[in-house]
Amino acid sequence: MPTTRDDDTERSAAGMDYDFPLRDKASELGNTFAADGPNALFDAIENMLPESWREHIRTFPLAAVVIGVGAGIFLGMRKGDEIIAAGTAMITAAAMENVTNVMHAATHPGE
Repeated sequence: MPTTRDDDTERSAAGMDYDFPLRDKASELGNTFAADGPNALFDAIENMLPESWREHIRTFPLAAVVIGVGAGIFLGMRKGDEIIAAGTAMITAAAMENVTNVMHAATHPGE
């Protein structure tokens, strides 16, 4: 929703300032990933979807998969290196979390 703010330096040419909820949600995703690991990140991404999108995905799962594959191929062609780096970081974080849990269970057998 546009608002007029004279004290804000980030404005469009018409002087209107648009709120960016996606920027706030992306910040929350980063904090969630750092605090709770990859599983919490996937839950947070799922919660970002509006309920109407979730209903469409439940109604048309095949179309959702096709759109997801198409978007994945497009992004892979454009941002392949960054996606591989992000995927590697997530897999590494999940693996380290599992190793930590195993090591904790091995050193503290009664807990």
